[in-house]
Amino acid sequence: MDAANLSTSFLLGVVSSLHCSQMCGPIVLAYSMADRNANRGAGWNHLAYNGGRLITYSFLGSMAGLAGERIIELGRLAGVERAASLFSGLSLILAGLILSGQFSSRVSAGLIQIGGRLPQRFSRIAGRLLNSGVRGKFALGLALGFLPCGLIYAALLKAIEAGSAWAGAASMFAFGAGTAGALLSIGYFSTSIT
Repeated sequence: MDAANLSTSFLLGVVSSLHCSQMCGPIVLAYSMADRNANRGAGWNHLAYNGGRLITYSFLGSMAGLAGERIIELGRLAGVERAASLFSGLSLILAGLILSGQFSSRVSAGLIQIGGRLPQRFSRIAGRLLNSGVRGKFALGLALGFLPCGLIYAALLKAIEAGSAWAGAASMFAFGAGTAGALLSIGYFSTSIT
């Protein structure tokens, strides 16, 4: 994975920051406001939460990169040299068609809702982690990194194209680092006004 591809993933994360602020920002606000001793150790809480997210994103990226490696191998066997790029491109086109309403609403809803509702047990665990210390914030970041998100799916398609587990992990780490700035800003701002 070269610097150009990593910078593309990072810039995708930076561009995604507005969406990330809307979706994950309330989580950051919730644990910032729940912390009674906001001024002591608050910075570590924010770094731990984002560190957990980066580890989860890197793990997902390594799995996607490994899948891309297998797609490339299958493509070579079939005589298609850039199979992972072709797969990623077609997946992005399909996602764009689904989101633009080119399919019936029933088909779109079925395709978009991959994960369905989060189990109540997961919600209770996340609720407990909101009120815990630095380790809890790290675990919260690890867990919530798995939340379904269209922009994460797009970044994972880029990780598939990377073609190896290490390159996929690096691609997703760069994406996560691009989103972390906005969440860290929200966290530090909310802590300062608490």
